[in-house]
Amino acid sequence: MTSEITQHVSLQKPGFASEITKPHPGARPTRLPPAYDVILDEYAAALERAPLSAETRRTYRSRVRMYLAWLADHAAAYSTDPLAARQARDWAVRDYRMWLLRDGPARRSRVHVNSALTALDDFYTRRGLGKADIAREDLPKSAPRALEERARIRWLRAVEAHLSPRGRCIALIPYYAGARIGEIVRLDVDDVQMSARKSKLRLYGKGGKFREVDTHPKLRTELQLWLDERPNWPHADDNRALFLNAKGGRLSARAAGGIIAAIARTAGLDDATTAHVLRHTLATTLARGKADLVLVAEILGHARLETTRRYSLPSDKDKETPSS
Repeated sequence: MTSEITQHVSLQKPGFASEITKPHPGARPTRLPPAYDVILDEYAAALERAPLSAETRRTYRSRVRMYLAWLADHAAAYSTDPLAARQARDWAVRDYRMWLLRDGPARRSRVHVNSALTALDDFYTRRGLGKADIAREDLPKSAPRALEERARIRWLRAVEAHLSPRGRCIALIPYYAGARIGEIVRLDVDDVQMSARKSKLRLYGKGGKFREVDTHPKLRTELQLWLDERPNWPHADDNRALFLNAKGGRLSARAAGGIIAAIARTAGLDDATTAHVLRHTLATTLARGKADLVLVAEILGHARLETTRRYSLPSDKDKETPSS
């Protein structure tokens, strides 16, 4: 894979991102009791007035919604209201952190938990209570999970066998271009720039920033096949979204993730395979192939080089394998 991938990233031009508003793919919201719905609406209104990017506002609102949904089921365990008293706030946030890490139906990563705690700090600060007195989780000392060589081969074969050009594109964009699932479904037709021999994707990431990534020849072929088929889909003429759903609307992140999961099942991969795992696979391959980490960071849209350096670390499976 390393020898096959040639990537190029154009840095953001000043002022460009602010001129384009990209619709955000929606997800099914968590149901809240009416009183908590009011609290979330008040917080959302405060976020709209804050000097934050649209992506940060959406992330904070989503994290706080999840917390309020959890709190609705657990508030009775506290003698005072965790939304009004500092000590109860600390107890609730501490318990919620452990629920995310250990006790919830889907155990969350330490990176996700730290993101949730940052959102809750903002939420409680805007309520006048200040940040909860809770320490952040230590980040892992190993590379994020990526597909191993055999799994990559099985993945690519399953993608090749997939009947839909749309599905093949969605499966290959994170693998070859390092896109997040939200970046994939935010793509518009105009974000695919085709020439006679090459193509680029313009990806919109966190903070409204965009980056341009050269596409792998295999991805370029699939993109062209999808662009040839797309006019036959409902509302193709009046919807600028690159990936449409069956009704002609913009494909959601949930639906795109379902396509990737279905292809992974066809490939017979043991562990859950998501767009993020495919993105990690690209990053790990490049970092371990001695690619310039600054370039890798640009491809992935990382704001901090430390985030990119994690991909050069040994994986958990590497640590389990004794050296010869």
